[in-house]
Amino acid sequence: MPMNALEPFKASAWDLPFTAADQRCAIEALEGGRVLYFEHLAFPVGDGERRMLSAASSDQKAKNISFDPGAGAVKGARTQGSGEARLLAMMSRYAGLTGTLLRGLLPHYTRALKQARTSFRPHEIEGRQPKSYRKDDRLLHADAFPSRPMRGARILRVFTNINPSGKPRVWHVGEPFDTFARRFLPDVRRAIPGVARLEAMFGITKGRRTEYDHVMLQLHDRAKRDARYQREAPRQEIAFPAGSTWVVFTDLVPHAAIKGQFALEQTFELPVAAQLRPELSPLRILERLAGRTLAV
Repeated sequence: MPMNALEPFKASAWDLPFTAADQRCAIEALEGGRVLYFEHLAFPVGDGERRMLSAASSDQKAKNISFDPGAGAVKGARTQGSGEARLLAMMSRYAGLTGTLLRGLLPHYTRALKQARTSFRPHEIEGRQPKSYRKDDRLLHADAFPSRPMRGARILRVFTNINPSGKPRVWHVGEPFDTFARRFLPDVRRAIPGVARLEAMFGITKGRRTEYDHVMLQLHDRAKRDARYQREAPRQEIAFPAGSTWVVFTDLVPHAAIKGQFALEQTFELPVAAQLRPELSPLRILERLAGRTLAV
């Protein structure tokens, strides 16, 4: 277990300039499997938006309410009319501010970084019982998308705790990805030929999965299903206070969300080639361990 998974920064505004030393520190920490931590970087929630900080804002069909910046639409919300407009405005503003933060902090990534979905997480994590262990984020895992193949690209996420009562959001951060992968990779079976093509053809996945996607999903599922691993795996508990923000490659860092309610999250995608050190990506680590190419 790392001595401390956090790399702290003092920024308290989304558009503050960062020094070259800060930028270098941030990218090296991220690619090395650490969590960038901004204890005093809060997202300003307006009075009208505070009304949306309720589990009742969700349609209860999904754990999150999502916003697609490209389509300009919100999914998973129960509210309509002015309520939906407030949600859309809040999430759209968060998407903009996180983009501003990363452009200032990670200029090396700017040209290649792709902004994906924004999510609002209105439900209390503790005590919530997902229908499947695969969807239980209280279990240690590295992120992989079942229906959206990444084809080796990175999953970079920004989180902000917006709990109005001051309740922290508690995470567990696990062992290095190399150790995590070595633990489960020997039991991962090769993908069945032709299945990825059929899944894409029938719209089960948004594009064809590579072997990398297959392996990452297997690692995700096997880790969550392994009760002994969940009991005994090394981890560091981190309580992110209300008003704090953190940034992490969630495909690289095994993590679990244990407690907390009301958070915003923004996903970005990054090609491996855009990294400062591509050899530290899950794709390259898995290819070294497997001894073969997993994504073209």
